[in-house]
Amino acid sequence: MTESPATKPANGEVCVKNGLKPERIGFVKSLYRSHERQHKHHWHPDEDEIHAASYHGSLYSRPFIESFEETPLLVAVLTYMGYGILTIFGYLRDFLRHWKIERCHIAREKEEQKDFVPLYQDFENFYTRNLYMRIRDNWNRPICSVPGAKMNLMERASHDYNWTFEYTGRVVQDVINLGSYNYLGFAENTGPCADSAAEVTMKYGVGVASTRQEIGNLDRHEEMEKLLAKFLGVESAMAFGMGFATNSMNIPALAGKGCLILSDEINHASLVLGARLSGSTIRVFKHNNMQSLEKLLKEAIVHGQPRTHRPWKKILIVVEGIYSMEGSIVRLPEVIALKKRYRAYLYLDEAHSIGALGPRGRGVVDYFGLDPCDVDIMMGTFTKSFGAAGGYIAGKKELIEYLRSHSHSAVYATSMSPPVVEQIITSMKCIMGEDGTTIGCDRVRQLAENTVYFRKRLREMGFIIYGNNDSPVVPMMLYMPAKIGAFGREMLKRNIGVVVVGFPATPIIESRARFCISAAHTKDMLDRALSVISEVGDLLQLKYSRHRIRPSLTRPFDDNVYEDIDD
Repeated sequence: MTESPATKPANGEVCVKNGLKPERIGFVKSLYRSHERQHKHHWHPDEDEIHAASYHGSLYSRPFIESFEETPLLVAVLTYMGYGILTIFGYLRDFLRHWKIERCHIAREKEEQKDFVPLYQDFENFYTRNLYMRIRDNWNRPICSVPGAKMNLMERASHDYNWTFEYTGRVVQDVINLGSYNYLGFAENTGPCADSAAEVTMKYGVGVASTRQEIGNLDRHEEMEKLLAKFLGVESAMAFGMGFATNSMNIPALAGKGCLILSDEINHASLVLGARLSGSTIRVFKHNNMQSLEKLLKEAIVHGQPRTHRPWKKILIVVEGIYSMEGSIVRLPEVIALKKRYRAYLYLDEAHSIGALGPRGRGVVDYFGLDPCDVDIMMGTFTKSFGAAGGYIAGKKELIEYLRSHSHSAVYATSMSPPVVEQIITSMKCIMGEDGTTIGCDRVRQLAENTVYFRKRLREMGFIIYGNNDSPVVPMMLYMPAKIGAFGREMLKRNIGVVVVGFPATPIIESRARFCISAAHTKDMLDRALSVISEVGDLLQLKYSRHRIRPSLTRPFDDNVYEDIDD
C-alpha cells in the first residue's frame, strides 16, 4: 500500500508509512532500502510491503498522507483476461458486421467514398463500438432536478444494446448524488445565491451578446474580479466563460516556441491541449514525483534547447491542485521550492481544490499555508465549489493586463452571463464571511469532516481507495471491465448515483468509481451510501484491499536540501 505522508512533528522528524509504491509518488529508492532492512522486524512477512520516507518532509507543516495500494496480482491478471476476451469478441462481431450478419449502428464511410481519406477511423473506434457501448447506459444519464445532495433522474431503457435509448416517463426520485462536483453545496435553487441570481437576471437579462473588450463589460464583471483577487490574496484576476478554455486558450498566450513546459503525467486534458497549442517543447514528469521533476529541471538548465543548446526562453511547470482521477493533492511546497531554485514559472490549476481545500476554502495554497505570491499563475474554475460556470486566471497585475489583450478566450469569447456572475459573487462572499454569516465557513468545515469520514469508512470496509486523506475526490478501484457497468447499475438500483470511469480515461487495469463528497451530504446520507457500497461491494467482490494502516516510523531529513537561492 502506498502511503506518502510528509509530516513535521514537534521533534522535527518526518513520519514514514508502510506500503509505498515509489514510482507513483516519487521517492528516492536509496532512502528506504537500507531503512527497510533496519526495521524489517516491524512488518508482517506475508504482506510483501515496501515503506519509504517522504521527500523533504520538513517543507510541510501538516500531515500529508496519500495512499495508492498495489493492484493485487490475481486481479490484474483477471482484468487483462477480461479485456482480452472482450477484444476477441469485438473482432468476431466486426467480422459479422462486415458480412452484414450483424447490423452496425456506428458511423461508417459511405460506399461511394471508400477511396477517400477516411473521415471515421474504423480501428480507432473499435473500443467505442465493442466495449464502451456495452456499458454506455452508465453515462449521460439525464437529471431533472438541482444536482444537490439528492437529485431526480429520468429513467430510460434501451432495446438495442445501448445504441439508442427511450425514456419510460418515470422519474427516479431522491437519488443520493455522489457524482457531482458540488463540493460546498452551492448548486441549489433556494437560498441567497439563487435569490441574488434571480434578481440580477431581472435587471441584466441572461445574455450579454458581446465580448468584454467591446460592450459586454458589466459592472458585475468588474466587481467579481476584484472580489476574486481579494479572495485569492493576489494583485489581480480575470474571469472566462469556460473552464476548459481557461487552460487551453491561456497557456498558448503564456508560452511559445523556445519555451519548455514541464507537465505532470496525469494533468487534465485542457492543460495538455493548451500546452500542445502553445508550440512549446513539452516534457512530462511522473505524477507528483519531485525527483522526476527536478531531473527534468536540471537537464533543461544544463543542456538548454535541442540542437542549439541555447537557454530556454522560459520554463513553465504545470500542475493541478487536486488531480480529479487520482484524488491526490499536489506536493506544492516541494514544487515551489524547486521552482525557486531553478527559477522556473509555476502554473497551478485549482479547478477541484479552490473552495474544497484549506481552512478558509482558498484552495491548495491555503491548505499548505503558503504565500499566494509564490505561485506565478493561479488558475481555477467556478463550476465546482461555487456552483456556477467559467474559470479564472489570477496573479500579478502585469500578468492579467497582458492576458486581457493577448488571450484568445479574453478577446473573442462572449462575456459571462450576469446570473452566473452573481452566483459566483454571492457564493464567494459567503465563503469569505462577507455576507455576515458563518454559512461558508461551516460548509468548508463540513466538507472536510465528510471527506475524512467517508474515506476512513471505505478503507475499514476493505476497499482500495486512492488519493489524499483530505481530498473530496475519492476514487474506489473496480479494476475489471465487467464490474464498471455492474457497479453503476447496482448502485442506481439502490438509489445511489455514482460516476464510473474506465480506459482510456484511466490506465487499462485501473478502472474505478469516483465519488465526489459534498458539504451538503448529511451523515445519514453518507451512512446510507456507505451501506449500499458495502452491499454492492460484497455482491461484486470489490473489497480487494489486503493491507491495514500501520503505525508510522520516523526518519529525520535535511531541512536545507531545497534552500532558496538569493538573486
